[in-house]
Amino acid sequence: MTNEEWEHNEALHRALLDESRPVDVDKQHARGKLTARERIAYLLDDDGILEYGGLVRPDTENLAGGVTADTLARGLEAPADGIVTCTGRIDGRPVAVMASDFMVLGGSQSPAGGGAKMRRMAELSLRHGIPLVTLLDGAGHRIHSMDSKSFAFGGTLGPFPEMTLASGWAPHVSAVMGPSFAGPAMIAGCADFLAMVKGTSQIGMAGPKLVKAGTGEDLGIEEVGGWEVHTRSGAVEAVADDDRECLDLLRRFLGYLPSNASELPAVVRIDDPGGRLAPELRDLVPTNRRQGYDVTTAIAAIVDRDSWMELRAGYAKNAVVGIARLDGIPVGVIANQPRSLAGVIDSDACSKMLYLVTLCNTYGLPIISLIDTPGLMVGAAAEKSGLVRRSARLVVALGQLTVPFVSIVLRKGYGGGYMLMGGGRTYDSVASLFWPTAEVCAMGIEGAVDIAFSREYESAPDPAARRAELIDAFYAQVTTARSASGFGIDDVIDPAATRQHIAAALNVSARRRHTSRRPASAGSVALI
Repeated sequence: MTNEEWEHNEALHRALLDESRPVDVDKQHARGKLTARERIAYLLDDDGILEYGGLVRPDTENLAGGVTADTLARGLEAPADGIVTCTGRIDGRPVAVMASDFMVLGGSQSPAGGGAKMRRMAELSLRHGIPLVTLLDGAGHRIHSMDSKSFAFGGTLGPFPEMTLASGWAPHVSAVMGPSFAGPAMIAGCADFLAMVKGTSQIGMAGPKLVKAGTGEDLGIEEVGGWEVHTRSGAVEAVADDDRECLDLLRRFLGYLPSNASELPAVVRIDDPGGRLAPELRDLVPTNRRQGYDVTTAIAAIVDRDSWMELRAGYAKNAVVGIARLDGIPVGVIANQPRSLAGVIDSDACSKMLYLVTLCNTYGLPIISLIDTPGLMVGAAAEKSGLVRRSARLVVALGQLTVPFVSIVLRKGYGGGYMLMGGGRTYDSVASLFWPTAEVCAMGIEGAVDIAFSREYESAPDPAARRAELIDAFYAQVTTARSASGFGIDDVIDPAATRQHIAAALNVSARRRHTSRRPASAGSVALI
C-alpha cells in the first residue's frame, strides 16, 4: 500500500466521524439529542466496537426530487448512508447494533443503508445468538430514491426476514430517539423492549403530512405519535427524559435476559438474602374489602432491593407487569392493581400480562403472580373489546409455561380472574400460596346473593339486615383455612415471609423444564 492509498483510506474513514461534521452535530445537540455515534459510544463498552459498512454510499442509479448523484456521492453528504452499524459489547456480552443517523438526510433509509446494512446486523444476531439493538431516529424510505426496482423486493429490502426469524431466539431491544415513522416504526414494533424519549421521539405508521393527506386530520407530530400517546396505547415499555436515560433502560433490560433463548439468565446476587422478612407487608391489605392499595409496594418488598423494573406502566393500570431479581434470579411479575378499577381484568390488562408471560417463557425467567382481583370485566364494552379471546390467549400462554410459576393470593381471587392469574392448581406452579387476607370464590359474594337470594331478603322484615346476614354466612365459607383444607393450595403464609417462600421454591425448581405439560405427540394449538 502506498502512502497515498493509506491516506485516502484514512480520509474516507475520518469523514464518517462527528468531528468532520461540526455544524450538523451542533444542530443535533440543539434538538436535545445525541448523535448516532455518541449513542453507540455511550451504550457499548469501551473496547471491541467493530463498524460494518462505514464506506457504504447511496445507490445513485435512480434519484428524484432534484437530488443529483454527485451530491449524494460526496463523502460528507451521506456518511455510511445514514445508518451506523456495528458490533460491540454491553456489560461484556456481544451485541449487534444499528443506529439511524438523523444528520444524513433526516435519517431516511435507502436500499443500501436501511436495507443491506440493517439486514447484516439482524443476520449476525440470528446466526450468533446475540441481542439486536436498534436505535431509531429518522424517516422511513428515502423519498429521493423511490423506485419500484428496489421496492419490489418488499420486506427483504430491510432487516425483517432475519429479524423475525431471530424473534424469540435472540433479544431485540429498540429505542425510538427521534421521529420514526413507517419502516422504522415496524422495526421498533418487533422489539422485545421498546423505549421512547419524552419530547424528542415520535413513532407511528405515518407522519403528520401523510396523515393529513390520507385522512384530513391536521395533527402535530406529538399528537400523531408522541410518548404520551404510546404510553397510553401500550406500544412502548418505558419512557426516558433524555437520550442517556433511554440507553440506560436498554442496558438495564438486557441485564435481566440471556444472550439467547438457549441460555439461562445470569444469577447476580447482592447483599439481600433470600430469607429477608418484610414485616410491612402484614399491614398492606386494608381490612375494608373495598379499599384499594398499591400492589407495587408488595412487589418492591418481595424482590431484591432496587431491582424492580416496571414495564408499560402507563397502560392498563389495573394490571402491573415488570422484571426484577429475587435472590439474584431474574423473574417476571404479573399482578392485579387494586387501586385501579379494583384490579378487575379487562382486555388491555390481558394484553399487558400476555406480553410479560411470553417474554419470560421465551427467555427463561420464572413468573410470580400476585392476585387480588374481583374477576374479569363484564358488560357490553368488555365484549366489544374482545375480552373472550384476549383472556383465552393468556390462559394458553400460562398453560404452556416451561419456566417456574408461583402464585400468591393477597386478597380477592374470584371467578375466572382467579384461574386466569394462576391461583390454586390452575397451572403447574412450583408454589401456590395464600396470605391470611385471601378470599377465593366462584364469584363475588355480594353479587351472588343479589342474584340468588334477592326475593328472600326483600321479603324479610328487615331486608338490609337479612342481606347482610346472608353475605356474612357466605364469607364464613371462604376462609383461608377452608381453602387450605382440601390441598387446593400449598400453604397460607405470613406476608412478611413471602420473599422467603418464593426464594425457597425457585432455588429447588428447575430453571427450565424441557417441555410444557403438553404431550410430545400433541398437535399444534389453534391460534386464538
